[in-house]
Amino acid sequence: MEGAMQLANNPVLWIFSLLIIGVVVFQGITFIRLASRASESVGMSHSEVKTAIKVGTINAIGPSLGIMIVAVSLITLLGDPLTLMRIGIIGSAATESMGATIAASAFGTELGASDFGRHAFVTVVWVLCLGGSGWLLFTVLFTKSLGRMEKKVSDKSRRRGFSVMTIVSTAAMLAVFANFASGEVLKGYNTALAVAISAMTMVIVSFTASRKKHLSWLNEWSLGLSILAALSVSYYTL
Repeated sequence: MEGAMQLANNPVLWIFSLLIIGVVVFQGITFIRLASRASESVGMSHSEVKTAIKVGTINAIGPSLGIMIVAVSLITLLGDPLTLMRIGIIGSAATESMGATIAASAFGTELGASDFGRHAFVTVVWVLCLGGSGWLLFTVLFTKSLGRMEKKVSDKSRRRGFSVMTIVSTAAMLAVFANFASGEVLKGYNTALAVAISAMTMVIVSFTASRKKHLSWLNEWSLGLSILAALSVSYYTL
């Protein structure tokens, strides 16, 4: 294990990790700038753009806290550079944890075990990098094609007087959240209660913000407040 951690915290790994994180930060800044420039073409005002950025920033805090907790545990097993690189690109701590565990098991050892050596660590690195390359390649190869498809569908639906993409995107989001929520509800009473409290908080906050104009800023905090309510309930019930 000691040899693996020496390799995991090697300065060369730090260099590659920081380069990759630098690319991610550059992409984020570039996307925000491009979106701000294109806002006028879709009828968004400067204040609406600022609000959208603020909402995105606030709503990212809750999920990021969960990722940070898992990332801390991964740091002790895989070192700082690899954890930073993988969490910075993929952002799914659960996926990376599962991938690392499967890779170590396939090598014939376990994460943190005394026989988890350099070769086992290299195996984990290859599995995580190759495992996460699929959706990155898909983004590179098919983003433009999907964009052209979306434009054709939007143009046709606009001529018919309704937006198909709005319906599709709304249905997709409902399906994703329903899939996540249903899995938690089926685990038992405590988790079902947390889901119910979170949903009620979202409805109450959104309803209040829509009825009270001076409280419209609550829309920006609706997801964050619902996550906080669920976490509070879980702390006392789980």
